Amino acid sequence: MDTKSWKDIKDSVYGEKGTERRDELERDFESFKIGTLIRKAKEEKKLTQEQLGDLIDKKRTYISRVENDGSNITLKTLFDIVEKGLGGKVNISIEV
Repeated sequence: MDTKSWKDIKDSVYGEKGTERRDELERDFESFKIGTLIRKAKEEKKLTQEQLGDLIDKKRTYISRVENDGSNITLKTLFDIVEKGLGGKVNISIEV
C-alpha cells in the first residue's frame, strides 16, 4: 500500500511551499483557524454571537462571518474580539 502524508498530498495537489497556489491554501487555512478559535472561545465563555458583537460594538452577522471565514478581519477587530469580548490575549508569530 502506497501511503502518502498530508504534506505529500498538499505538495502534489497544491504545489510545494512557496508556490502561489500552495501559499494561498496555507493563508486560507490560517484564516479558517482564526474563525474556529474565536468560535470555540466564544462557546467556552457561553456567549452568543449577538452577545459577543454587543461587547465589541459589531453586529451578530459580522461575528458570524468572522467565525466562518476569518480572512477579512483587521488586527484591531481581532484584538477587540479576543481581548474586549472574550477576555483573552492575542499571540502572533511571524516566520521568515
